[in-house]
Amino acid sequence: MKVDQYNKMENSNTKHRIIIIIVSVIGIFIFFVLYLFNLQVLNKLKYQDRARNISVRALPIPAQRGEIFDRNTDKPLVINIDSFAVNITPGELDDRTLNQTIKRLAKLFSIPVSDIKKKITSSYRHLFQPLEVKSGVDLHKVGYIAEHKEDFPGVTWNSKPIRNYLYKDSLTHILGYVGDITVEEYQVLYNKGYSLNSQIGKSGIEKEYDVLLRGKDGEQFKTVDVKGRKIANRKMDDIPPQNGKTLVLTIDRHIQRLAEEALGARMGSVVVLKPASGEILAMVSYPWFDPNIFYTQKAKEYYREKALDPKHPFLNRAIQSAYAPASTFKIIMTTADLEERAFPIDKTITCNGSIRVGNRTFDCWKKEGHGPLDLPEALAQSCDVYFYTLGLDYLGINVISDFARKFGYGSLTKIDLPGEIKGLVPTPAWKEKMFNTKWVGGDTVNTSIGQGYLNVTPLQMADMLAMTVNKGIIYKPHILKEIRDPVTGKVLKKIKPEILKTSSITEQNFSTIQKYLRGVITDGTAKVVITTKAVNIAGKTGTGEVGLKDRWNAWFVANGPYGADPKDQVVVVTMVEATNKWEWWAVRAANIIFQGIFAGETYDEAIDSLHWGWLRNKKEVE
Repeated sequence: MKVDQYNKMENSNTKHRIIIIIVSVIGIFIFFVLYLFNLQVLNKLKYQDRARNISVRALPIPAQRGEIFDRNTDKPLVINIDSFAVNITPGELDDRTLNQTIKRLAKLFSIPVSDIKKKITSSYRHLFQPLEVKSGVDLHKVGYIAEHKEDFPGVTWNSKPIRNYLYKDSLTHILGYVGDITVEEYQVLYNKGYSLNSQIGKSGIEKEYDVLLRGKDGEQFKTVDVKGRKIANRKMDDIPPQNGKTLVLTIDRHIQRLAEEALGARMGSVVVLKPASGEILAMVSYPWFDPNIFYTQKAKEYYREKALDPKHPFLNRAIQSAYAPASTFKIIMTTADLEERAFPIDKTITCNGSIRVGNRTFDCWKKEGHGPLDLPEALAQSCDVYFYTLGLDYLGINVISDFARKFGYGSLTKIDLPGEIKGLVPTPAWKEKMFNTKWVGGDTVNTSIGQGYLNVTPLQMADMLAMTVNKGIIYKPHILKEIRDPVTGKVLKKIKPEILKTSSITEQNFSTIQKYLRGVITDGTAKVVITTKAVNIAGKTGTGEVGLKDRWNAWFVANGPYGADPKDQVVVVTMVEATNKWEWWAVRAANIIFQGIFAGETYDEAIDSLHWGWLRNKKEVE
């Protein structure tokens, strides 16, 4: 009896289990039917789009970098030449094959294996995406890879033009160069359309206007599986690249070459500026470097050599080096006296060759002294004792520093080139903070003749004289003149003159300063060297002490044609460092430049007109 009851209960439990299983199966079946219905019917388009996005990969099509012209727009300064980038898709290769391929590529390109391995990090090792391992590859090497494809599995290539600087030499510091983006640069610029394969401007115009020059890369689409492997061709429209804008510079390459040859192989710089607009017609800094070598196999060796060169060829001395302005600072001292009426201009100060300040003796450059001089005579003869006395007894350091800043010293010119420095206008507060010592009379005496702590760049010097020409206005110096469409050549934007600084100094006093500076040429220190008949100029010499007995920094700052409308004038600043053999070359170089500009002559023609043909056979200076 009990057995029958037990069997009945067991049969009942089994039936319940079967029912539960059947119901569960039916429920699960209904769930999946409904889920598939949702996927395939209700949300079909949504998931189709998502699948399409996952399966489509976009490969960049490099844009052509914009060309650069000088103001004549007849010949480019920089063009692009055909070149290739070589890539490896590491996910297609096992470890052994990948290592063999890397070794073959390293041998082909004559580069260390480690250089390639650095680009294939562990996070990229198993991806089916091409990684660039070498750019700037010529057609010959790409052809070799194509002919020996079986030896280079996983290797592909694509077009990637490189820059060719047609006028390297002194234009290098203006144009700059481009190179592969660094990890640090990418971290800053990744959200601006740059990739780890991008090339980016490293200096000069290439860096300053990189966004305009680089254009916008296009995209080529391909269909891939989940690992990135190409599985089919889709008929999708590629996005063509947008080439970089064409830039027209304010530089006149003929004046640039003239200034370059006039300076010669002397460490220093030249600036030629249009004062009425701020346009830079020429900017020379010696020594320079050859940016085209950066795209060759000698790039690393060459860069290392130049970076360690004590002459610092990567330095644009016109904006990145500051020097004591020496006697050119007497222009500002004279202006301060005129404006402040601190000392009568017709009253004389007697120069006996030196003055005593405290326990120190400060000499004039003319040891025997100049005798009695009034202000215009003191400026023409560059008498140190006169300006020692003027600064120490009548102006004072606060007035001197204030007028230096009025002329733009101690602040950036904001030129459109990277790396500019602002120099230094010293004050008593600055000295106490910097050296924990008080300002003394000897500091004022030194500053009064442009020595001591005072430091300015050659471009600041050009702006200073431009203010006297413009009677109180400095226009922001600039290198870019126009932006043009790369296809049609249409001018998209013209750079308009922009006022950088204005002065409350009277126009009459600026006219007086110009008259005095003309006297420097006709009756003063520059008379024997400025011999050009092509143009009348006004200017000032400067000889800066650097602690050497037989060498000095040489300055000359001038404008011409004297008395003409500012829009017809140019300002020329020449600076020759004391590292060169002393020959007072700054004034001579400016004489050649003014002759060449206003007579329409080359360097050789200018020195013939000046009867300086002996320069043609002169050996390269130190």
